[in-house]
Amino acid sequence: MEKIYKREEYLKKIRGFYNDDMIKVVSGIRRCGKSYLLKSVIEELLESGVNKKDIIYIELDKKENKEITTPKQLEKLIDSKIIDKDFKYLFLDEIENVKDYETLINSYREEGNFSIFITGSNSYLLSGELATKLTGRYIEIEMLPLSFYEYVDMKKFLNKKVNENIYLEFEEYVRNGGFPKSLYYDSYEEKMMYTSNVINQIFEKDIKVSNRINDRNLFEVVEKFIVNNFGAVISIKNIQDYLKKQVKVNVDRRTIKRYIDILEKAKIIYPCDLFDIKSKSVLKGDKKYYLADLSIYFALNTDNRINYGPVLENVMFSYLKSKGYSLSVGYIGELECDFIARKNFDDYYYIQVSMSIADEKVEEREYRPFYKIKDMYPRYLFTMDLLQQRRDGIKHLNIVDFIYNNKDLQ
Repeated sequence: MEKIYKREEYLKKIRGFYNDDMIKVVSGIRRCGKSYLLKSVIEELLESGVNKKDIIYIELDKKENKEITTPKQLEKLIDSKIIDKDFKYLFLDEIENVKDYETLINSYREEGNFSIFITGSNSYLLSGELATKLTGRYIEIEMLPLSFYEYVDMKKFLNKKVNENIYLEFEEYVRNGGFPKSLYYDSYEEKMMYTSNVINQIFEKDIKVSNRINDRNLFEVVEKFIVNNFGAVISIKNIQDYLKKQVKVNVDRRTIKRYIDILEKAKIIYPCDLFDIKSKSVLKGDKKYYLADLSIYFALNTDNRINYGPVLENVMFSYLKSKGYSLSVGYIGELECDFIARKNFDDYYYIQVSMSIADEKVEEREYRPFYKIKDMYPRYLFTMDLLQQRRDGIKHLNIVDFIYNNKDLQ
C-alpha cells in the first residue's frame, strides 16, 4: 500500500467538515498535493470505522476516466459505485475535467446522503456557477506546495537524507522548491525538469483550455516578467513600458491585465495588495506578486543565484498563507512594512523580513517603519542572523528556525 505523507496544516482545516453536507473544495496549483490530501482524508475515515464500500473515489485525470467529460457520464459512473442507501463519502479529483459539473454536484449535495470532496487545479473551479449556486454551502481549502518544515519532514518520511546543517537544507529547499513529487528525484537537474514539466502542464491543461490566448509568446514574456520580479511592486504600466522598450511591442493594458488574471487563476502567482496603514485603506493599482513555489523562478531562468531579499519574503508569504493568514504590504508615508498579517478578529501583526541586520544602516532601515506605526499590535523582524537582539519590544527571530519548527505568530 502506498505510504502517504499527511499534511496536518490542511487536514486540520477540513476535519470538522468530514460528515456534513458542505462541499469541500480543495484548490491549488497543479501538483501541489491535492490528490494526496484526499487520500489522507480517506485514510482517516477508514481508521475511524467508515466502511470501504461507503467511500467513492474517482480520479478524473486517470486514463480510464479520460472519457468522462459530461455530467451525465459522471452521474452514471458515480451511481455505478453506489451499492446501498448508506451515507456515502464522495471524492472527485480534478473535477474541472467535466464541463458544467456544478448542477450535478449540487443535486448530490441536496440528497443529504453524501459528504462531497472535490479538487481542481485552478480557481476557475470557483469562478462560475459553483460559487453562484452554492453560496454558503461550500468551503475552500487552498493548498500550496510544501513549506520548509513540511519539506524536511517529508524527506524524513521518505527516508531521504537531510543535511545536518539546516541552513544548507534551507538553501536546497529554496532552489528545489516544494512540489512534493520533486522530492522523489535526487539531482537538481531532474527536479528542475520536473518543475518545468509542471509549468507546461499548467499552460496546456489549466490556461489554454480555459482562455483564448492568441499570442503564446507574448503571454510567456508577461509571465516571465512577473516571475522574475516577484516581491517587487509591479503595475500594469511597468509591464506595458517594459514590453514597449525591451520587446518593441505595444500591448493594450486590458490584455496585460487579463494575462495577470490568468496567472493568478492558475495559482502560479499570488497578489499582495498595498495597504496604507494611516488611512486603513488599500492602495489601488500597484501590487506585489509572490510565487506559489520558488522553483518556478529557477525553472524559468538559467541564473540559479539566490537573491535573499525577495526569496525570504516569498518563503514567509507562503508559510503564513498556508497557516490561514491574509497578507498585505504596509505603507506608512514613504516607508514600507513588508507584511501586515491578519487572522481571526484580533490577530494583527507587522512583519519585516531581511537577510541580515549586521550592517547598521540595514538595521536602521528595517526598524524605521515600526517606529512610525502608532498602534500597539505585535511587530516582528525576521532575518537569517544567528544572534537576535532585543529592541523596544520588537521580536527579532531567525526565519529559518521559525519555519523549520513550525512556529506561529503570537
